Amino acid sequence: MTRHAVMKKHVVTAILFLTSLISADGKNPVFEGWYADPEGVVFDDTYWIYPTWSDRFEKQTFMDCFSSPDLVNWTRHESIIDTTAVKWARKCMWAPAVVEKDKKYYLFFSANDVHEGETGGIGVAVSDSPAGPFRDHIGKPLINEIVNGAQPIDQYVFRDSDGSWYMYYGGWGHCNVVRLNDDFTALEPWEDGRIYREVTPEGYTEGPFMLKRDGRYYFMWSEGDWGSPDYNVAYAISDSPTGPFRRLGLIIKADPSVASAAGHHSVIQIPGEDEYYIIYHRRPLGHTHSDHRHTCIDRMIFNADGTIAPVKITHEGVTSRPLR
Repeated sequence: MTRHAVMKKHVVTAILFLTSLISADGKNPVFEGWYADPEGVVFDDTYWIYPTWSDRFEKQTFMDCFSSPDLVNWTRHESIIDTTAVKWARKCMWAPAVVEKDKKYYLFFSANDVHEGETGGIGVAVSDSPAGPFRDHIGKPLINEIVNGAQPIDQYVFRDSDGSWYMYYGGWGHCNVVRLNDDFTALEPWEDGRIYREVTPEGYTEGPFMLKRDGRYYFMWSEGDWGSPDYNVAYAISDSPTGPFRRLGLIIKADPSVASAAGHHSVIQIPGEDEYYIIYHRRPLGHTHSDHRHTCIDRMIFNADGTIAPVKITHEGVTSRPLR
């Protein structure tokens, strides 16, 4: 072998080695297809993402989900729920929120883009597996009516340290919080007898999310119009799960060199660690169609004073982070 051939062989070997290292890292978007409103969660030693299928309202009649051992390699689980399993749902199956309780998995969703006097709103389905299939849990919407001006969509289910279950939800610029009963079949009244409490912060549009860290409640939401480039995520901190929530600033926003319309997020915490990842949707550069949204992951960092550092959205995504 000539000296040139030997050198060429070494170069090729080095390139292959570097490629193998790069392939151990993620990329954004994390999986193919138009998916929005991603709910990220950890069940046992597996990461899960439950998104909305981003398409015309009439075609949003099902949901897929994705699982991963490491935040990088994702497996698609197709049609874990659809309108054949939810007789009152016709379209607009949006924004799943999934929790585990007593070895069962509960998927909260909104359907029908409900307006006053119509049937639809927030429902709940149940399965023995996080990959479904899910079946309708109560045979009707859990929340159908419009209260405090909040369209019943974009629900997020939060379990507090004392075991209480809360659900934050709302579109049209208003957000309510309600309490869930023990089997997720009804809402529980607050101490004053009311069922709904409005907790709308300044700038709120939709997509609420709650995170508890060091005894403080981090309430997050999406601002701007979901179909426009200025969509983003803001947050507040409170000592109570019901607020008050005073806006502190943005967590994530568009970057003209990366993507636009970055919003409707969730956050995964590595179990037992002070390590967080934000899962969100965004629109690729050059795309103007409102339904062209895909799911991405980037690292989210807390400052020493407990505030959240603005997240830089990236093409590179995150590195492999196995749970075992």
